[in-house]
Amino acid sequence: MVLAYLGLGSNLGDRVGFVQQATSLLSGDDNIKVVSTSSFYETEPWQFKSDNWFVNAVIAISTSYQPEELLKVCQRIEKQLGRKRDEESGYNDRTIDIDILFYDDKVIDEHENGIDLTIPHPRVHQRAFMLVPMLEVAPSYVHPVLKKTISDIYDEVDDPEVVVLYGTRFM
Repeated sequence: MVLAYLGLGSNLGDRVGFVQQATSLLSGDDNIKVVSTSSFYETEPWQFKSDNWFVNAVIAISTSYQPEELLKVCQRIEKQLGRKRDEESGYNDRTIDIDILFYDDKVIDEHENGIDLTIPHPRVHQRAFMLVPMLEVAPSYVHPVLKKTISDIYDEVDDPEVVVLYGTRFM
């Protein structure tokens, strides 16, 4: 079993409900155990225009899945919860988004055979909406490429977007 960190976000419909459902579906998988969860945070859309703010959270999981298998599980849950992907239009509103932020201390860059997987998440160090909930669950985690803790990375974010505490922990 390895420790992985997932970023969850929703800006359509019952945003909190979609994040909770995704977490429940992940924890219902025999190969995944939810170890800890952050609080919910409300954030402005990043890199696209929308009137719908996101609810974001981070969960730490223990899993026996390999990274590629975990990606497929996350994408299946996204689809199950109504996520519609439009790769050509870039970022857009979504019922749920599940990103693998970190997988143990692995560095992966795989883009073949139908797999598009980069770990650590390539923009985690730029996104306060991922870093703030990570500060709750693993502030001392060391980014395997940058060799800095989450706390140090957050302190260096150039232009942190608005991240508002939305609710309490949900697990």
